[in-house]
Amino acid sequence: MVQVMHLYLDDSGTRNLNHTVAPTAAPAHGYDWFALGGVIVNQEDEHVARAYHLQFMQNWGLDPNIVFLHSSDIRSKTGAFTWLAGLSAPELERFIEELYALMRTPPFVGFACVIDRPGYDRRYRERYGRDQWSLCKTSFSVLVERAAKYAREHNCKLKVFAERADRIVDGWMKGYYEHLREHGMPFDETNMSTYGPLTPTQLKETLYEFRTKEKSSPIMQIADLYLWPMAIGGYHGSNRTYARLKQDKKLIDCHLRIDEIASRGIKYSCWELVKVKT
Repeated sequence: MVQVMHLYLDDSGTRNLNHTVAPTAAPAHGYDWFALGGVIVNQEDEHVARAYHLQFMQNWGLDPNIVFLHSSDIRSKTGAFTWLAGLSAPELERFIEELYALMRTPPFVGFACVIDRPGYDRRYRERYGRDQWSLCKTSFSVLVERAAKYAREHNCKLKVFAERADRIVDGWMKGYYEHLREHGMPFDETNMSTYGPLTPTQLKETLYEFRTKEKSSPIMQIADLYLWPMAIGGYHGSNRTYARLKQDKKLIDCHLRIDEIASRGIKYSCWELVKVKT
């Protein structure tokens, strides 16, 4: 029987190359990124994760067919989570702890590729102009190849599930996946050589299927919960959720040697302008 891992991917930030965020619309944290990432889980363990998700929803009186866990809505207490603003401090802390338990307890490992958009623009605009690659092409290729390395290490195939967007974006993602299977990594071979990329043959052996899923998918919702702390963690290592995920060994970096992180861990790309705060 073929052993299979599932990679669930969500996105955060704008994928548009030179889009400038208006000051009034800028996020409170003040950073400008595009991130793609989420969680990887063994196919046979999905039922465990779904059971934990259902229990969490029932504990808080949330209909899983109507209410979906959105990290941004939960953090800002908006959308389906405006009621969080009315909780007492102890009750809000209990919600946060139980939500984190949903992330920690099932056998997930977090993966992400986070691109600092100002850094990307500075590095590539003058060199390539309008021929710059889409941020999602770069992040998808890096992330899926690193997840494939992890799957191969565990003698597994890899299925990739991306959150459904629209026909155009879904088509892009499918195209990136097919390119990886047929041709391997799309980057300059000399630049990529230091990362020890999988060969086209190895990727074709490992990549098993690509599909999109709605946000109603419980594990896609958990991928959403993982992505934001992995993104902000590149700028602020002391972010509470990011630090806890590291402490509980829920991120891929925690399962690698120090010398492996650059080629297999969470990728923070174009970080030249970033001053990381710990």
